[in-house]
Amino acid sequence: MSVAILRSRLSQILAVLGVAGVGLTACGGAAPASTAFLPTRAETAPSPTPVRVDQPTQASETPAASVASPAVTGDSLRLVPAESGNEARYRVTEQLADLSFPSDAIGVTSDVTGMLVVSPEGSIVPEESKFVVDLTSLTSDQSRRDNFIKQRTLETDRFPTAEFVPVEALGLDVAALRAGETAFELVGDLTAHGVTQRVTWQVTASLNGDALTGMAGTEFKFADFGMTVPSVIVVLSVEDRIRLEYDFNFVIETPGGS
Repeated sequence: MSVAILRSRLSQILAVLGVAGVGLTACGGAAPASTAFLPTRAETAPSPTPVRVDQPTQASETPAASVASPAVTGDSLRLVPAESGNEARYRVTEQLADLSFPSDAIGVTSDVTGMLVVSPEGSIVPEESKFVVDLTSLTSDQSRRDNFIKQRTLETDRFPTAEFVPVEALGLDVAALRAGETAFELVGDLTAHGVTQRVTWQVTASLNGDALTGMAGTEFKFADFGMTVPSVIVVLSVEDRIRLEYDFNFVIETPGGS
């Protein structure tokens, strides 16, 4: 299958995805309640009860190479992270003892592997779609913070990765995607710290030739994934809200992985 044919398949499949997303939005008026991840600050709904496991899931132990580069099968379309332009990060607002104003602690990594697989009918294939982030490679502007977060909060010695399995795209406007940047929601299952929760990412993206680029973001409380709010002497307070962001640059995986 040539690259030109793959491009055509991408346009066709995106068109189907867009129609499905618009149809879901028109029927429901918004994302289904089951896909809502966090209540807003004004709501009083309790945080979801984490489902904790003591060891990383089998998927977490799968080598990154086997996740990132499978063969193309049939007419399914596979989008994979390009060699550059991919960065995952967390943001947590903190109040340091030596500052008179709050600031964001930001940890980043470019160690993201995985793929997004779309069926010939235009739906996401959850069984084959997954993205994996190496949490052991997260770095911020302070090594002491990094060590604390990895050892005490994320416990990366036990849970070295975070995984996201996309399930469906809601409200995708294909015409806007082709013309420039557009926004939609990506729903799926996020696994971190041994806990899996259904989350909704707010995505902005654009289609440029063979590349799908943009940014995705979601947020949650520490307890939602079985973690405690960090507490150290030099930090007066830490907001109970973790924001995850992902700058992505996906390209079409051609037959043979070339």
